[in-house]
Amino acid sequence: MAAESFLTVLLLAALVLGLLVDPCENQELRCQCIQTYSDFISPRYITKVQLIPEGAYCSRKEIIATLKSGKLICLDPEAEWVMTIIKKIMDRYN
Repeated sequence: MAAESFLTVLLLAALVLGLLVDPCENQELRCQCIQTYSDFISPRYITKVQLIPEGAYCSRKEIIATLKSGKLICLDPEAEWVMTIIKKIMDRYN
């Protein structure tokens, strides 16, 4: 009886620890951008733009651009040139 309850407690502890180690495999639980850039970057140097809306884990909208060099940079979503590029991207897919 004692061995069975010990194994049950051990199994439950392993299950709980497994859930706490990686609660969301594909989702970051914090903001991605520490610093944003508002200086103009020519769209020809940008290969990918990722829009991350405000959510439970980050209270601000984030725009992450991948440059042709492979470098990731966070763009200032309030910069006029960034809003223009985002609008053009959205219009292309609407």
